[in-house]
Amino acid sequence: MSGAREEILGRIRAALADVPEAEGAADVPVPRDYRRGGAVTGKELVARFAERIRDYHADVRRVRPGDLAGAVAAVCAETDVRRLVVPPGVPDEWRPTGVELVDDHGLSPSELDAIDGALTGCAAAIAETGTLVLDGHGVCGRRLLTLIPDHHICVVRAEQIVALVSEAISRLRPAVTEQAVPVTLVSGPSASSDIELNRVEGVHGPRHLQVFILEGKSTE
Repeated sequence: MSGAREEILGRIRAALADVPEAEGAADVPVPRDYRRGGAVTGKELVARFAERIRDYHADVRRVRPGDLAGAVAAVCAETDVRRLVVPPGVPDEWRPTGVELVDDHGLSPSELDAIDGALTGCAAAIAETGTLVLDGHGVCGRRLLTLIPDHHICVVRAEQIVALVSEAISRLRPAVTEQAVPVTLVSGPSASSDIELNRVEGVHGPRHLQVFILEGKSTE
């Protein structure tokens, strides 16, 4: 055994010297005094979310429900997105014209790679961190939809925006929390940096993230 490893293990043993041998992880109380709700609400909450996710290089636009399809079509024209994959849960009111829409019924990774972008909703959005929460169900679509195409267009209803991570978790479907369904948290387009902090986007997912905040009464 190397000297460094023995030193590390020795420190661990010393730190655990007064712990009873029969004590397990389940016997140790876990502090639950973290914040469970934010003080910011309403328009200020929406503005904070928009500001934070924009900091991560997302394109953020605020629209009325009746204007959404046209706004999505405009973004597709601006970004040369000609084909969009949509999960089964996306309502007709979200679907733009002038773009080829491909319904996802188990498309393969290679089929998704040939599509320019994905149009999805979200399960919740977190203002403090500028984060979209996708639970892989309904309007969120399968995880692959938001990992392979180069563009991700996500619709967020204003009432889905919460202040804190703990609030977002409480919004998830029971199936997610009870069955440990994977949840994807998205804060901006996919990005990575090398040791010199040179940022490269699109390495692990979409290079472009467009977020539409839906304000006003929505049919979805």
